[in-house]
Amino acid sequence: MLDPRRHYASLRLVALLPLLLFLPAVIAFFTDPDVAWGEYLGVFFHLSILFLVSRLEAAPWAKAAGYGWVTLDVLAGILMINAVEYDTAWAVRLGGHVLAGVWIVASSLVSRSWPVRVAGVVTGVWLAGYSFAGTLLAEGFLRPAGIMILVWFALLAIFHRDDPGRPAAPAGPAPA
Repeated sequence: MLDPRRHYASLRLVALLPLLLFLPAVIAFFTDPDVAWGEYLGVFFHLSILFLVSRLEAAPWAKAAGYGWVTLDVLAGILMINAVEYDTAWAVRLGGHVLAGVWIVASSLVSRSWPVRVAGVVTGVWLAGYSFAGTLLAEGFLRPAGIMILVWFALLAIFHRDDPGRPAAPAGPAPA
C-alpha cells in the first residue's frame, strides 16, 4: 500500500514531468495551434500537475486553487476532444487559468529561490490576467505565459528542494 507520508519521486522529477509533457504543446501553439493531439497531451500535462500542487509549499486555499485549475483545464481538454463548442471550452479553460495564476503566484512567493519567485509571479499574473482581457486580445497574447510556465517548471527543478520535514522516500519499506 502507498504511504501518504512518503514522497515516491523527487521534487525535481515532479517539476520535470509537466515540463516534458507541456513542451510539445507549446511548440504546437507556435507551429500548428489546431493540432488534434495537443488536447490529449494537455489532459495528461494537467494531471501531472496534481503531483506538483501536492508537493509545493502553499496555503491551503492556494493549493485548492491549483487543484481547481487542474480540474477545469482537464474538463476543458475533454470538452475540446469531444467537439463541444470552442467558445464554451475556451471560457472554462480561462476560468481555470485564473485559479492557476493564484496557485502559481502563491506557491512561488513562499519559495526560497528568487528566480522561482520572479518567474512564478510573472507567469501567474500573465496567465490569470489574460483570462480577464481574453475577449479583447488575440489568443497569441497567451503564448508567452506558455513559455513562462515552462521556465517556471525548469526553475523549480533546478532550485527547489524537498522540504526537510518530509524527506523523499527512503530505500527501505514503509513503516507499519
